[in-house]
Amino acid sequence: MFKTNAAVLYKSNEPLKIETLEQEGPKHGEVRVKVSVAGICASDLHYMIGDLPMPMPVVLGHEGSGIVESVGPGVTNFEPGDRVICAFISGCNNCTYCLSGYINLCTTSMNLGTKQYDGTLRLKNQKQEVHQMQKLGLFSEYLICPQQSLYKIPDEVPMDVAALIGCCVTTGIGAVVNQEISKPGLDIVVYGLGGVGLSAIMGAKILNSNRIIAVDIMDHKLEFAMKFGATHTINSLKKDPVKEIKKITDGGADMALDTFGRGTVTNQAINSTKRKGTTIIVGLSPTGDTVNADMIDLCRNQKTLVGSFYGSVSPHESFNQIVKHYLKGEIDIRGLVERTYNLEQINDAFQDLIDGQDGRGIIIFPN
Repeated sequence: MFKTNAAVLYKSNEPLKIETLEQEGPKHGEVRVKVSVAGICASDLHYMIGDLPMPMPVVLGHEGSGIVESVGPGVTNFEPGDRVICAFISGCNNCTYCLSGYINLCTTSMNLGTKQYDGTLRLKNQKQEVHQMQKLGLFSEYLICPQQSLYKIPDEVPMDVAALIGCCVTTGIGAVVNQEISKPGLDIVVYGLGGVGLSAIMGAKILNSNRIIAVDIMDHKLEFAMKFGATHTINSLKKDPVKEIKKITDGGADMALDTFGRGTVTNQAINSTKRKGTTIIVGLSPTGDTVNADMIDLCRNQKTLVGSFYGSVSPHESFNQIVKHYLKGEIDIRGLVERTYNLEQINDAFQDLIDGQDGRGIIIFPN
């Protein structure tokens, strides 16, 4: 039995509690990872404020990187000392979606939720078992996860860059480049400029898009987006984004992404596209939120509305491509990092996220 310091959520709308937990060692096919960097993501916040359900108590954190500490029986792909990205969908490699290449939609992983593949948990406090978000729980000094959650990275990739590839970069870039309509020369609109939205802008840049239009309600976020490839910006509190986009694009965008995750924003995105345009829902919305789309517009203009979860395909394949783009200097992932914290400052980190600070905040763990 090991010990690990972790930030635990016991109840929605209450601060995360830092405490020492007991941790079982890795079982068959599992790996123990010493966490290096964990990202502060709005997806965690959804569970913290009760927008989405999560069994509790739970260690949140689904975006991060680390170093393999030890491996359980049957692990053949990793050894102690390996530097890894953690994928928050591990994939069973046996369900229909995994066998079709869509590991991000793994049925087994979804059904097990916070539990490991043998259906049990690895963490305990003095009174009860503690869950791990997405079988990870990166807001902890150490974690136990399935070996298929991990992706080995070269030494040239810094751990903060690797951590962001684990979620926001893959979610944003993948949502753009892994669509059927994706090709050079498109006009692309990104609604919402958090880590995922900024990454979507980088994805549009990778595609060599024509116009890349960033939409948000904060001027400082719009200015920040220009660093990553936005060619135009619109403050949707000051101007009607649909009218402005149609003016900029001479009729509408080819692709519009809602990276914020609200039905009202998705409707704006749909209305921003031209005939045969595609709207992509990327951000998570609160449970029960809906899209009230104009069916005549969708039908007569042959528009497409599609969801994109975790980059739309296998996260490991996305990691592979994104690492190559990073090493070629084609995307500025490190430029997303604006704030660093230690684990004890995690509640302050989420308050900064709520306050709408630019870029990404990260938790850095001691070596």
